[in-house]
Amino acid sequence: MTVRTACWTAVCAAATTACLAGVISPVATAAPRPLPSSGCVVDLPPAPSAKPFDPRDLIPRLPDHIGIPLPYPRILPVPEPQSPEKPPVRIPSQPPPTNPCTDPCPDITDPPKPKADRPALSIEFPKITLDPAPKDIPVPVPNPNPAPIPPPPPAVDPGSERAPVTMKPRPPRVRDVDLVSTLTGKGSTSRTDKRWQINGTDLGIMWESRPGQIAVAFGDTFGRGFRPPGANGRDWRSNVLGFSSDRKLDDGMSIDTMVQDSRCHAAQVLSARHIDRYEMTTIPTSGFAIGDRQYMSYMSVRTWGPIPGVWLTNYGGLAYSDDHGSTWTKDPHARWDNVFGTSQFQVSSMVPQGDHVYMFGTPNSRIGSVGLARVRTDRVLNKTAYQYWRDGRWVPARDGNVASPLFFGPAGELSARYDAASARWQLSYLDAVRGSIVLRTARTPQGVWSEPAELVHSARYAQLYGGFLHPWSSGRDLYFTMSTWTEYNVSLMRAAIG
Repeated sequence: MTVRTACWTAVCAAATTACLAGVISPVATAAPRPLPSSGCVVDLPPAPSAKPFDPRDLIPRLPDHIGIPLPYPRILPVPEPQSPEKPPVRIPSQPPPTNPCTDPCPDITDPPKPKADRPALSIEFPKITLDPAPKDIPVPVPNPNPAPIPPPPPAVDPGSERAPVTMKPRPPRVRDVDLVSTLTGKGSTSRTDKRWQINGTDLGIMWESRPGQIAVAFGDTFGRGFRPPGANGRDWRSNVLGFSSDRKLDDGMSIDTMVQDSRCHAAQVLSARHIDRYEMTTIPTSGFAIGDRQYMSYMSVRTWGPIPGVWLTNYGGLAYSDDHGSTWTKDPHARWDNVFGTSQFQVSSMVPQGDHVYMFGTPNSRIGSVGLARVRTDRVLNKTAYQYWRDGRWVPARDGNVASPLFFGPAGELSARYDAASARWQLSYLDAVRGSIVLRTARTPQGVWSEPAELVHSARYAQLYGGFLHPWSSGRDLYFTMSTWTEYNVSLMRAAIG
């Protein structure tokens, strides 16, 4: 039974009981408001007419506090290399409550009680303060207690090989695109705000972590105090990771468990320094599994740019987990450094297929072109084993910039998969010029790739981005996650592909 079915059953049963008891008169009433994706009445916003008119509501309510920031420069010493990380705290993920509409941790996730009502016609003036706002200038300093760095894997010569392109397919025919459900935040299918304190987040990158299970990784995540639009609030985690076994996606995607570090709290799984202009955050870009080992590609973000969709990375890297995603190790040698801010493979999507893992990558931000590399599945963490596609050949190289563009951008965060039903590769990304999430297909990873077909336009969902493909999409039903900056949460979408 799905969450929504269970909640509807409970609601209908309660209404029937009340009606029989004479509490509710069995007469025609206004049609009920549609329930959110959780199916829970408690997640509905207050009805406009639920509160009787109060003349005091005409008096504007000012905030309790207004802080005026006073920026000033501050030198911030940053020890390098980094000190050993503390062993992460992990607890077993809590099972869903028996009644999915019940808050499992009301002492943690319920909002504070409102203040006592104010006297009639009173105006409360906010407290105004001058708040020092340091602008840190990071300066690396020698670390007397650095973390040990393992030696790099032995260098190998993967050789060169022909890789001709195949016939260019027609663009995919996208018929209908619908929002299936809200995946994160208030009212989401699995009530992530109540179960894991995920009130606002983005991305939703998916891969098959093992047979019958999908891993889903999110980016910068916020708990209490989150208010859309944009990324804001308290309890900032650079990334969180959940798992789903839901195969019935036409009514939404439920998240079974998440990696947790305390009760009703999703843990940050990839470490980040959280120092602006040094390492602001670490954001997942793709994931895959080979045997019992999980891999996650990520970008180390140095700073967010002043223009939306523009940022500067330190490098694109690889992390791995041998305990099914509970803890992760960022490999110090499987990194593609960002030289002068123009290097390729800073934002990557990696897909295993056959004996190789294929890596599609762009420079930082959402304005670059797409390059391609590959590596044998048993050498994923050996950077010298990678071959880059250049002018019809797989060639080894020290610098990923040798890769030829598969097609010219602008291309935002990529999501690639191989669809066995159609024997086609699929690649989705945000085209910032079109203002759309688009889809291309090809017969081989190196293409030739089709012209893009529009999945969803920003005129329909303002400030959209993402477009990460669900591995269990069928030939004609393509499921993908979509984020919007206006809501700063993730939705599950479905596209009918002709």
